[in-house]
Amino acid sequence: MKETLLVKHAVGGRTFIDTGKQSVEYKLEQSGDNYKFTLSVPPDSNVEEILRWKSELNVFVFYESDDQPTKKVWFYVKDGPVAYDPQNKQLTIVAQSKIEYVPDLFHASV
Repeated sequence: MKETLLVKHAVGGRTFIDTGKQSVEYKLEQSGDNYKFTLSVPPDSNVEEILRWKSELNVFVFYESDDQPTKKVWFYVKDGPVAYDPQNKQLTIVAQSKIEYVPDLFHASV
């Protein structure tokens, strides 16, 4: 199964991190109602922008397999926290809600 993580600006739709285009190690842990992402990334302009827009972030995880439709999980960050540890080169993003869906199952009605 292929897994892709996206970190996006919720309003503008700008993508800051896309593991389908760049190699980024990350882990996801659930703690109660929160979802904590820990990403190993160097300090760069994307990290600066993520911290700047930390109250307007969305995180997506796509699960793709050959025999099933792609499943998307949309995490909304709301109040964070979002922090960067430059010594360990780790970005932490905590989301408070998620929605799981399969895009192929949604059809626009005319």
